[in-house]
Amino acid sequence: MADDPMPTRWSFQWCMQCLDLQDFKLYYDAKFGRKKALENGENGDDAVSNGSSLGIASNCNPRAKRAPEMAVYEQFRSEGQNQIHTNGFSPANMDDKPQKSLLPPFESADMRTLAESLSRDIIRGSPDVKWESIKGLENAKRLLKEAVVMPIKYPKYFTGLLSPWKGILLFGPPGTGKTMLAKAVATECKTTFFNISASSVVSKWRGDSEKLVKVLFELARHHAPSTIFLDEIDAIISQRGEARSEHEASRRLKTELLIQMDGLTRSDELVFVLAATNLPWELDAAMLRRLEKRILVPLPEPVARRAMFEELLPPQPDNELIPYDLLVERTEGYSGSDIRLLCKETAMQPLRRLMSQLEKRQEEVVPEEELPTVGPIRAEDIEIALKNTRPSAHLHAHKYDKFNADYGSQILQ
Repeated sequence: MADDPMPTRWSFQWCMQCLDLQDFKLYYDAKFGRKKALENGENGDDAVSNGSSLGIASNCNPRAKRAPEMAVYEQFRSEGQNQIHTNGFSPANMDDKPQKSLLPPFESADMRTLAESLSRDIIRGSPDVKWESIKGLENAKRLLKEAVVMPIKYPKYFTGLLSPWKGILLFGPPGTGKTMLAKAVATECKTTFFNISASSVVSKWRGDSEKLVKVLFELARHHAPSTIFLDEIDAIISQRGEARSEHEASRRLKTELLIQMDGLTRSDELVFVLAATNLPWELDAAMLRRLEKRILVPLPEPVARRAMFEELLPPQPDNELIPYDLLVERTEGYSGSDIRLLCKETAMQPLRRLMSQLEKRQEEVVPEEELPTVGPIRAEDIEIALKNTRPSAHLHAHKYDKFNADYGSQILQ
């Protein structure tokens, strides 16, 4: 073994000459998303199916797999033995239409590297959030169904002047369910969902931020129908102006985002931009124009608050009834997140009483089978929880109502 020569570039080139070059070209095009060979009608499945050329190349140098430059060839040989390529087609179904590759063809390796980093933000599985699991917000859900769900289910009706809206903005106080609505859209529409934040499109390298935005929309068009969810969009594209201290890189990023969103209106692919923010008045006017549907996600109404309490604090048999009417009356101005914290604080009161009893025991560790059950919720537990939990977003509710009156989208009955 010590006398065997190490592989060199010349040995690698000689091995590649033993291959059927047309077959390797077909693999390379399928691997890296370039379908030029398939579009021209080239067919190189003979060498893959019988494995003769692969056998010759594998005998050229038994230690060739140790060379770094043989990585592409080794992957080609292993997949050729399995007779299945990376994009899903095999020699048996070469006449069928190949599956869509993960990445579209890019003009440079740098753009491909950026696309690979953005591909990590694609939600692979379903978030499993149904419309029914979101209490209240009937107007917001109806507008989202009209803007996103219906054009995907019934594309025949949304043509010409009725072409679907490409930009939707969800605004409202924090903790009211904007992200939950985005997850419901991802669950119900079954589109390719890009969960994008400021860290996804901001880079420390000069020029990479605007390239990331461009690559993001190319990926979305490639995987259409798709939804780009921009959470906290005010951190990405706030108002522009000479009086504001703004870095040049930030301005280029905003300009590229505006250009790409304006280009969506001139394309036929179903690509939706779904944005969410707690500060809609901080957005640039040009972005507001491109976000055609602006939907207010308000604080929960009494009916929605009661449904939340009944779900989080269900009534227990043979125990004292929970005063839901009192909770609904005392939680005016609470957001959905505040109500959840209130219910958690209420449920912690019986557990605190139990913990105080366990700490009085002399044993260091109580066996799990001997642990007592947690007691029921009392009326005084609710009073203590109401004193310890205060609303977090009620002070600015009037600002959201004013912005909704000036720019919001509503359904008039």
